[in-house]
Amino acid sequence: MNIHEYQAKEILKEYGVAVPDGIAAFSVEEAVAAAEKLQKNGASLFVLKAQIHAGGRGKGRTVKSGVKGVMLCKSVDEVKKGAEDLLGDTLVTIQTGEAGKQVQRLYVTDGVDIEHEYYVGVTLDRAKGQNVIMVSTEGGVEIEKVAEESPEKIIKEWVEPGHPLYPNQARRLAFALGLKGDALKKGVKFIMALYEAFEKTDASIFEINPLVTTPDNDVMALDAKINFDDNALYRHPDLKELRDLSEEDPFEVEAGKFNLNYIKLDGNVGCMVNGAGLAMATMDIIKLAGGEPANFLDVGGGANVETVKNGFNIILGDPSVKVILINIFGGIVRCDRVANGVIEAVKDPEIAAKVKGVPIIVRLQGTNAEEAKEIIDNSDLNVISAVLLKEAAEEVTKAIA
Repeated sequence: MNIHEYQAKEILKEYGVAVPDGIAAFSVEEAVAAAEKLQKNGASLFVLKAQIHAGGRGKGRTVKSGVKGVMLCKSVDEVKKGAEDLLGDTLVTIQTGEAGKQVQRLYVTDGVDIEHEYYVGVTLDRAKGQNVIMVSTEGGVEIEKVAEESPEKIIKEWVEPGHPLYPNQARRLAFALGLKGDALKKGVKFIMALYEAFEKTDASIFEINPLVTTPDNDVMALDAKINFDDNALYRHPDLKELRDLSEEDPFEVEAGKFNLNYIKLDGNVGCMVNGAGLAMATMDIIKLAGGEPANFLDVGGGANVETVKNGFNIILGDPSVKVILINIFGGIVRCDRVANGVIEAVKDPEIAAKVKGVPIIVRLQGTNAEEAKEIIDNSDLNVISAVLLKEAAEEVTKAIA
């Protein structure tokens, strides 16, 4: 689960991680009130930030007004004008794609006098089975670009499972950034607090880009990105409340209600498969046959009538889908049961209305596969059976030709 920057910074503050003062706003009036409050607390410069679930906001621009997603404002009036330009407009960044994302929330923060920008991130290194903390002097730019062009500028420390981050590790990271004096002490404290927050919230990634130092040797997070492990959210009901469904794909949200793993893609072949590995293989074979998958959909091991119905509803909600490929391996569930489930689902009036004119190719392998093929072949529905995955993919390309 991803959250907004202003939410991430509230969490960081709870764990003693230094961040600039800031207030979230959902309207122009709230943005003005936030700037006025910050001004009373001593702020003379403001930063107005669009809140969307995507990076590159500072370089991205809105469709209508053409303004950047992050603005430096020298007065409350400039905050007001910026808020008017941003709210309701669509912000396009390198991570949103051409469609962009509508700006519905803003974040007004105290402008910070920056002396130097750095990068610090915490995530799980799956290859080593350990959490890893990464720092770099190349802050303010995409860390992927740094990793590709100057990997030696990324310094890492790994933490053994069940162990805390030790102070000597934090010091090594702070030294690697070139921090000295008070900035070094504050940098060590910052890194220790950041790792504690990462661990205690069951996060999958903490990314501070940039981490900045000021002329007064303060060290703080100017921006923050936090993702949480969905599987651990049951332990954090307060964090679960931070989810912003408006930032997520509506098809993916709907699939989540039925415990289906769905990711929308750009093609026109709807896929319904049981098992993530088989789903990946199915998409590969569709591509090899000249098709383009419209989605990743893993219905799990059951693949019963209700599951198939829900899968159909989600796939057919995408108007770009021209054909559907169902590829089920009958291990836990018998293929004949899946075949009957597919037939029953397609006969459902709601599904029948949506699936009219959309060819369905079904490939069932495993227990009772022959019986399943017979059931599909003897049905009076627009359903084509296949034995080999290659045959199924070829049927798909014929259907969309």
